[in-house]
Amino acid sequence: MDAIPLALDGYLAAEAEPGEREGTVSWRLNCSAGTDHLVEEAVIPCTTMEPEIAHAMLTERQPGDLLRVVGHLTLPDAADGVIRLHADSLEVLWEAPLLDGDVDDADTATATDADADRNRAIAALAEALTGFGQAAPGPGQSIRIDISPTGALGSGLEHCHSFDITPDMAHRLADYVDAMSCYLDSERPDGVVLDPETIADLTELFEEIDLIGLTNAVLNATRPEHRPAVTRAMDDMFGDVPAPEDTDP
Repeated sequence: MDAIPLALDGYLAAEAEPGEREGTVSWRLNCSAGTDHLVEEAVIPCTTMEPEIAHAMLTERQPGDLLRVVGHLTLPDAADGVIRLHADSLEVLWEAPLLDGDVDDADTATATDADADRNRAIAALAEALTGFGQAAPGPGQSIRIDISPTGALGSGLEHCHSFDITPDMAHRLADYVDAMSCYLDSERPDGVVLDPETIADLTELFEEIDLIGLTNAVLNATRPEHRPAVTRAMDDMFGDVPAPEDTDP
C-alpha cells in the first residue's frame, strides 16, 4: 500500500529507542484532536532513518516534548498490523521542562497535591475548549491550541490536549478572555495607579456632591416609617446626616 504524506503534532510518549533495523530510531507520539463532543486520542508509532532526527531523538528529546513530525504514514497489510509514521523532518514546538529528582517526601506530597489541582484545571479547560463552538473547523484555515502540564513527563501525557478552532472562534475566545480580564481587574484594584488628571476629575466630581441636598432628596422620597432605617444606612455611608425631622416636609 502506498505511503500517505502526513504532518502530525503530538507529545513524545516515552524515550526514543533504537529501531529494529540498524540505523533506525523508533518512538511513540501521543496525539489528540478536539471535536464537538469528545477528545479523540491516539498513540502513533514513529520511526526514522534520517541521521539528524535519530541523533536528536536519542540525545536531546525527552518525554512530554511537543513535536511536529512530517513524513509518510504506512498502513499495515494485515488487520493485526501496526501503522507507522516514517519521519522525514522533525520540529520541536514546545520543550517539556526537566524535573528535579532529588526531592524529599514532604516536597513530593506537596507536588502531588499541586499536580492534582493542576490536572483538574486542565480537564476543566479541555472540556470547555472541546465544547467551544458548534462545529469542527473542517477544511481551510484553522488555529491550533495546545494545553498541557508544564512538567509533562511520560505519565502526564493523558493531560495533554490539542484543539483546532476557526479564526472566527478564536476572535470570540479572545473577546471572552478580554471580558474576564476586565472583570478580574475590577475585583483587584490593588496596585492600579491612576494618572493625576483622572484623580483630579474624580476629586472635582465628589466635591460637587451636595450631601445635605442628596440626603433630603432621599428622605423626602422615603415613607415616614422607613426613614430611621434609611437615615442609619446613609449615616454609615456618608457620616452624620440630617435627622428626618430636619428635612423639608
